[in-house]
Amino acid sequence: QVQLVESGGGLVQAGGSLRLSCAASGRTDVSNAWGWFRQAPGKEREFVAGITSESSVTNYSDSVKGRFTISRDNAKNTVYLQMRDLKPEDTAVYYCATRTYSGDNVLPGDWNYWGQGTQVTVSS
Repeated sequence: QVQLVESGGGLVQAGGSLRLSCAASGRTDVSNAWGWFRQAPGKEREFVAGITSESSVTNYSDSVKGRFTISRDNAKNTVYLQMRDLKPEDTAVYYCATRTYSGDNVLPGDWNYWGQGTQVTVSS
């Protein structure tokens, strides 16, 4: 079992920055990858960014590439999402996820542990 707790969400103006944190506990040693997803009202949950556990290879959705950065601190068992140049369309609940097996990053069904989410609201 892995437990994930997100923090760092809030209200920010367009063009601003936020850093989300995801504190992990439990059997984090068996995690294959870590990711961030988001879900806006009335929309499906979508992949934002991912990072592999073994080699820290990252990938991003096209909508956030160049603006968001995913990273992890193994000593703190924490994964971060640094968000810059935020836009109103980035408004959503952001979820941290991890999985204990190989899978397709963009598919929510391929991730088996989730946090409770943190709200990010970007005003225009």
